[in-house]
Amino acid sequence: MRPTVSRVAFASGLLAPRAVGASLVTTRCTSSSAASPSIAAASATYDHASFVKEIAATDPPEHLHSLLNLLQARGEMLVSPGAKRGLIPLVVPLSESPAGNLTSLLRWPTAPSGMEMPVVEVRNHGLWLMAKNVNQYIHRMLVEADISGYGDDVWSAVGDAGENFYTKGDFKESQMADVDAYLLKKVGLFPDVIERKTSLHLEKGDHVSALITGEFYTRDHFPGFGRPFMFNSEVLRRVGRTTEAKDSARVALKSPWWTLGCRYEVWSLLL
Repeated sequence: MRPTVSRVAFASGLLAPRAVGASLVTTRCTSSSAASPSIAAASATYDHASFVKEIAATDPPEHLHSLLNLLQARGEMLVSPGAKRGLIPLVVPLSESPAGNLTSLLRWPTAPSGMEMPVVEVRNHGLWLMAKNVNQYIHRMLVEADISGYGDDVWSAVGDAGENFYTKGDFKESQMADVDAYLLKKVGLFPDVIERKTSLHLEKGDHVSALITGEFYTRDHFPGFGRPFMFNSEVLRRVGRTTEAKDSARVALKSPWWTLGCRYEVWSLLL
């Protein structure tokens, strides 16, 4: 029989409530804190779906089980959802990669209606947004597995659910120039893909396209994250628009430090 766990215990570890809608999060998290012993002990007997539902107090993603199987097929080791000591309290750990990074779900305290739990990776300087939801993450992994040729293990892990996301060979049949173009058109928006396309424009000396793509990145596609504004600040700085670069960095620094994708102190010293 599972122990009774109060939702108050989980809520006590959350940051102060904040809006995560049309505007960026404006309250800054000053430090990550360890999960309370009561949460860690109670969650030891919970699977990930039960933890999300009963402790994180939200509906678990429909295809969470398929995602966990996929992560294992990619060589990651599943971890307890209560293994949160030293982590930002808002994450629900799923698995650990050989490099030591944690693939997790993010539980915003006051997510707007209809917003699903994003998939994030815990890194040295906070969180990196991997996908806006579980379905989008699975879809991308299936596409990349199909292209790289290691798709059999991934497809077996996902099972019949994979057919809901992607048909084998669709990328080849699309005749698109590269996988990034396919992902943006067929799967969804991903921070690393947008940043890579922007950087390629800069490398080619196409500053106009780089500025357009960088500005597009900041248009509230990833609510709550300061990373788009931080990256756009760097793009503006590289093309000589110093004043605009500082303005973009100031907007980014109003967000929680763990959404910047870099060290907070480095950028704050530049303003």
